[in-house]
Amino acid sequence: MKTVTLPCGERVPAFGLGGWNIGDNAATRAEEIATLRLGLDSGAALIDTAEMYGNGRSEQLIAEAIAGRRDEVFLVSKVYPHNASAKKLPAACERSLRRLNTDRIDLYLLHWRGNVPLAETLRAFMRLKQAGKIRHYGVSNLDLADMQALWQLPGGAGVATNQLLYNLARRGIEWDLLPWLRRRRVPLMAYSPLEQARLARKRKLIGFAGRHGMTPAQAALAWLLANDDVIVIPKTGSRERLKQNLGALDHALTAAQLAELEQLFPPPTGASSLAML
Repeated sequence: MKTVTLPCGERVPAFGLGGWNIGDNAATRAEEIATLRLGLDSGAALIDTAEMYGNGRSEQLIAEAIAGRRDEVFLVSKVYPHNASAKKLPAACERSLRRLNTDRIDLYLLHWRGNVPLAETLRAFMRLKQAGKIRHYGVSNLDLADMQALWQLPGGAGVATNQLLYNLARRGIEWDLLPWLRRRRVPLMAYSPLEQARLARKRKLIGFAGRHGMTPAQAALAWLLANDDVIVIPKTGSRERLKQNLGALDHALTAAQLAELEQLFPPPTGASSLAML
């Protein structure tokens, strides 16, 4: 499994498993659990979730899927902005720990910026880290101005990642935010790398994939995986779909293929507001 290096030097899988909307339907629960376990068997041992996802149902399903295998997993969860205060963040973390049935979260993220001062959230993160409740902390959906503000605060330069919407159809961060992160060696965690399956239905990507012997989803994921500082976390509750997605790791794109995708999905030509889902 390809890996990405966090700022602390720890290496994590470049291909992870998204947890959005899993655990919401009893009829699909067994397949979702089997899919997560297949991911672990395949080396995709980074699993992303959040307290927001299904009001904790995603975390609970993940706990069931990784039972007896906790030490194999790099667990990522996220806290609501309104729970990111000095008083509420420790309690939110404890609730996530209980739902995940674990004693630590490997990477705990601020889900997006809210009204709680970033300095207060950072202090709370650092206290949780000191207490052993979390191993690393980071952010999600923070734009360039947010990151610049964060970086000036005590503990701000200690963030392990910024989780952002990034895929072939959502390249706005390449104008300013992604270069800024790269200069500081902060890896990107790309959520919705397949644009909730919409990318796979785009004719130009279907054509590209057909010409090069891969599926559209594999092409979209391989484009992201061509970067050494990008972690992808596609979500699927299907073992068959996961097998197909993992096939992206077998399709290292050539310079010519990357150039072709640049023509089909051009990079930004100016600054834009941060895209979010």
